[in-house]
Amino acid sequence: MPFTLVYHPSVAEKDVPSLPLNVHHRISRAIETRLGEAPEQHGAPLKGTLKGYWKLRVGDYRVVYKIVGSEVRIFGIRHRRRIYQDVLLRIGRAGS
Repeated sequence: MPFTLVYHPSVAEKDVPSLPLNVHHRISRAIETRLGEAPEQHGAPLKGTLKGYWKLRVGDYRVVYKIVGSEVRIFGIRHRRRIYQDVLLRIGRAGS
């Protein structure tokens, strides 16, 4: 069953433009093929304050998403050092 990909506005405004071109292509392919078809099979569940969210690892970058019905809602595509803090700010859980 194919999933619909829904992107947080900050992903298009901030995350994608900051990616190196070769990384952008790798991540785009991974999102379309892995998350578009079987997000639970290819990702790993997160714990703690991001419980209920998932991560997809693509090299040193992470895609953080949530599965809601037949949608995969993507909240961030960032380097592994920054992704979790940025996603917490985007979903309003900073300092939780």
